[in-house]
Amino acid sequence: MGKIFCLMGKSASGKDFVYKNLIAREDLQLQHVVPYTTRPIRSGEVEGLTYFFCSDEEAEAMERAGKVIEMRAYDTVHGVWKYFTADDGQIDLSRQDYLMIGTPESCVKLREYFGADAVCPVYIWVDDGERLARALKRERKQEQPKYAEMCRRFLADERDFSEENLRKAGVNLFPEENPDRSVCSGKPEKPPVRGCFENREKEQILADVAAYIEQFRAAQRLLTE
Repeated sequence: MGKIFCLMGKSASGKDFVYKNLIAREDLQLQHVVPYTTRPIRSGEVEGLTYFFCSDEEAEAMERAGKVIEMRAYDTVHGVWKYFTADDGQIDLSRQDYLMIGTPESCVKLREYFGADAVCPVYIWVDDGERLARALKRERKQEQPKYAEMCRRFLADERDFSEENLRKAGVNLFPEENPDRSVCSGKPEKPPVRGCFENREKEQILADVAAYIEQFRAAQRLLTE
């Protein structure tokens, strides 16, 4: 049975960097799932690779057809933007593992749809000051910077990524048995079903998450033998 590794992090946490590099690793064989959004495309994004960009009407039609697995709607300064995962044939857990970017809310809904055992949450934590500096640098590179929206996302993350919501998503936050706060996992005799990676250089976080996925898979194999 395949797994969905749900990669989570607040805006400008580096999750996109980690995601792209994990997907590119042939040894991990993690499959890409393209989500949908109704927001405008940003500089550097690619239709059908970063997102499927669709209209509100198209999103509503997919909802009516029962094709939406999970959806989040954000009331931005530019209107309501929706992000969602669709049951469009991309996910087949009988064949392979997947890597997805999500939020605690979307992770909960994925667990409800596919089953808690099929979804492994992975959370990246970065200091707020560092995230804000990264976000400002990134926004300045856009053809038409949207600073108000950047600030809205930053503040919304505090609610969306609350400790309560993270725990609902299955993230075990900084347990006492992990004093370095770098990796949070289950007990040694069980597969590590929770991952949490703290404020380090992106390359180190990438290496830690890759090692965590390999550890998870090894533990799963031991349980099934």
